[in-house]
Amino acid sequence: MWTVIYIAPSARIAERIQQRLTEEGFLVKVREARVSKQYEILVPESELSEVQEVLSTILH
Repeated sequence: MWTVIYIAPSARIAERIQQRLTEEGFLVKVREARVSKQYEILVPESELSEVQEVLSTILH
C-alpha cells in the first residue's frame, strides 16, 4: 500500500524530492492533491521509516 509521506507546495519541489529519494533507491510516486495545487509524495508503506530518515535530511 502506498502512503503519503510529504505534501509539496509545487510540482518543482515534488520532482526534486522524488528524484532525491529515487537516487537513494526508494520507490516514489507523485500525484496532484485533489484539494489544491499541491503535490503528494507517496512511498510504499514497507519503506516508510527508512524514507522518513532520508526525507528529513533532504528537507533540512
